[in-house]
Amino acid sequence: MVQEKRMIESFMKYVQIASPSKKEKEFADVIKKELELLGFEIYVDQAGEKVGSNTGNIIARWEGNSKKEPILFSCHLDTVPPGENIKPIRKEEKIISNGNTILGADDKAGIAALIEALKTVKEKNIEHGTIEVVLTICEEIGLFGIRNLAFDKLRSKKAYVLDSEGKTGKIVVQGPGENDLEIKVFGKAAHAGIAPEQGISAIQVAAHAISKMNLLRIDEETTANIGIIHGGEATNVVTPEIHIEAEARSQDEKKLERQTQHMIGCFEQAAQKFGAKVQIKKAREYSSFQIGKEEKIVQTVQKACETIGIKAYTQRSGGGSDTNIFNEYGIQAVNLATGEGNPHTKEEYIEIEDFINTAKMIVEIIRLA
Repeated sequence: MVQEKRMIESFMKYVQIASPSKKEKEFADVIKKELELLGFEIYVDQAGEKVGSNTGNIIARWEGNSKKEPILFSCHLDTVPPGENIKPIRKEEKIISNGNTILGADDKAGIAALIEALKTVKEKNIEHGTIEVVLTICEEIGLFGIRNLAFDKLRSKKAYVLDSEGKTGKIVVQGPGENDLEIKVFGKAAHAGIAPEQGISAIQVAAHAISKMNLLRIDEETTANIGIIHGGEATNVVTPEIHIEAEARSQDEKKLERQTQHMIGCFEQAAQKFGAKVQIKKAREYSSFQIGKEEKIVQTVQKACETIGIKAYTQRSGGGSDTNIFNEYGIQAVNLATGEGNPHTKEEYIEIEDFINTAKMIVEIIRLA
């Protein structure tokens, strides 16, 4: 039903159009034209102006049978570096890059599968309800696009996000919440060779705090990490100030808050021990979500997979995506795999069979919804 050759050619074309975060416009314009040819009404919101991108999020709508519930499909337009001059190569049953860059299957495999599915629906005159498409900017640098999405333009109450690695059939029904911490440790400068005892090393304070922390894998639902440390100017100066960025994630909100407070407490106790000061800013990056296996949105995907002869399975994720934000805004969303592997690396690839199955699955979701 879907045209495999056309779909692969589209994907190859898409990944060669560079679309790093905040520079998605060239690729966005290509996809806008494809959606317009399919009969979609296009709206570009103001998110780009708010986050410093050269385009906003694309919101597209294809009117359908008003008796059917409207549904939404979503992908993101941006890719991580190195994403310039991508040269895709078909190698047996996979598509890879030439090894100098990422492939860009995250998330252009999702976009290519979606466009092919929509072309198939039109060409085969498959009856459908209203279909909405949201293509976001700046997902890879903090979900900034969807945070500034014009949600008031949407009608759908269910969203299928096409942005997960793994074999087609995987349904991500649970994702963690994340708290971000920005920590500033203030010590006291002194000459490190002549009078070090007169100083308070902000690095030593931070090192003591970090040494007391539970980090990385806390339990099956919870992780934590110290990601960035900045500070120091010279080896002969007792460092008076450093900046640290950290995160905690958990599927369980109580565990998330407990881990976050543990990390904050370690810094506060270390500062007190050494006579330093600490300033900590806590920010919620996104909230956790959990969709029950009995929910219609999950059962629709399961039925769609069954129809095309593949097995669907549910899974939870340790990462955040636009899926989290859709759920925060009251649009029930799951994240679906597209056959991609090794995202964010030069070893990224797409399994062609799974890639094709993703488009077939989308067609069946549209038919069933």
